This record gives sequence, structure tokens and C-alpha cells, in this order.
Amino acid sequence: GGISNGQSIYFRVAFKPPATISQDQQTATYDGSDGVLAARGRHDPCVVPRAVPIVETMAAIVIMDAVLQQNARSATRSLLAPVPAHLKGIKPV
Repeated sequence: GGISNGQSIYFRVAFKPPATISQDQQTATYDGSDGVLAARGRHDPCVVPRAVPIVETMAAIVIMDAVLQQNARSATRSLLAPVPAHLKGIKPV
């Protein structure tokens, strides 16, 4: 058995908005002078530029986890003693 038949895998993704960075940061004003950016209230940065690598990496981790689980099942099967013929048709209780 396998974990996929080779077709594309589709899924939906949702992101929770990131928390506001409450630390004051050095910045420049529109006229070019130095300034300080201090977040007050809810001003969330946009995660869209980082969304694609985050989703690709998490998908790769989840798929690799499934591959490792499948390999573990296949490897441990060879470690088990064969089932005696007189027990092969009996269903466990």
C-alpha cells in the first residue's frame, strides 16, 4: 500500500493574524527625518509574502511524516513472528 496514487494533493489553508509587534522600532518619516514606530492597538503585518514557503514546508513535513509512518509499518512487519496456520482465520475479541 501507498500513501498516494501519484495525483496532485489539494487542501485548504487558513492563517491566524500575527500579533502586533509591541516593541518600538526606528524608522524614517515621509520627509526623511528619523522617527520611532510605536504600535498602538491592532496593526498586524501582512503574512502573504511568507505564506507560500510556510505552507510548502508544512505540507512537506506532513507528507514526510506519513512516509516515515508507512516505512515503520513495513519494517516492523518483518520483525514479527509468523502467525501459526491454525490461528489465521480467527478474529480477535
